[in-house]
Amino acid sequence: MALQLRSVRPAQGAVWMRDGFRLFGRHPLPFSLMFVVFLSAAVLGSALPVVGPVLMLAALPMLSLGFMVAAESALQGGPVHPGQFISPLKVNPARRRSLLVLCALYGALTLAILLASDWIDGGAFDRLQRLMADGDKQSEIDQLVADPSFTWGLMVRFGLVALISVPFWHAPALVHWGGQQPAQALFSSTLALWRSKGAFVVYALAWAAMVMLFGALAALLSGLFGLREMAGVIALPAGLIFSTVFYVSLIFTFNDSFGGSTAVLPDT
Repeated sequence: MALQLRSVRPAQGAVWMRDGFRLFGRHPLPFSLMFVVFLSAAVLGSALPVVGPVLMLAALPMLSLGFMVAAESALQGGPVHPGQFISPLKVNPARRRSLLVLCALYGALTLAILLASDWIDGGAFDRLQRLMADGDKQSEIDQLVADPSFTWGLMVRFGLVALISVPFWHAPALVHWGGQQPAQALFSSTLALWRSKGAFVVYALAWAAMVMLFGALAALLSGLFGLREMAGVIALPAGLIFSTVFYVSLIFTFNDSFGGSTAVLPDT
């Protein structure tokens, strides 16, 4: 597809999220199956000693690209299936090498951030996850969260992960559809997010508002009906749906930023 960098008006950020839900609503089972397949592969892969977690981190750019390929196929009236995660690797060797370089670079950077964060907080974030999984340890959790090193580690962890997401946001798609080299794709992605930063801020705020609204509504309903455990029960499927819709919506951020596909989502 022909690509041309564009600036996007801020209000379009909310439209991206809306269209993600609309496209997901047309193919809920295939898109959900794709996410479940990826999660299953991540769990199995993480079980591999040493290399497993690193490979899972490196595979994340392929997750976003696979969903974009599937979403583009859906917009064109085509199928949606898990095989689209690896379909970008079946293109010409140059683009396959570029995608693998991006994956390796993302995995290395993310691993470095996680190691640095663990060093700063002394492994407090990992202990928090274990305590939350065990349950009935609120006092220990409160003590852990109150530690300043935990706060600094959390800021570094999520701040740097958010920072590297900027060059990698469009990079896999720019390699796949635009044939760009890794360095050029990372630069083009950064430039695109900067030129349309208003739209991406609205996009992030729209997602944050959606998640908070759902959480408040779930807590309200569970409190009204006296079913405190209900909030936890509905949180898992809701989280899976929101995560899937987020990845589905990425195609709209790319197409509007680079004038990619001419396909549009019908109003009905």
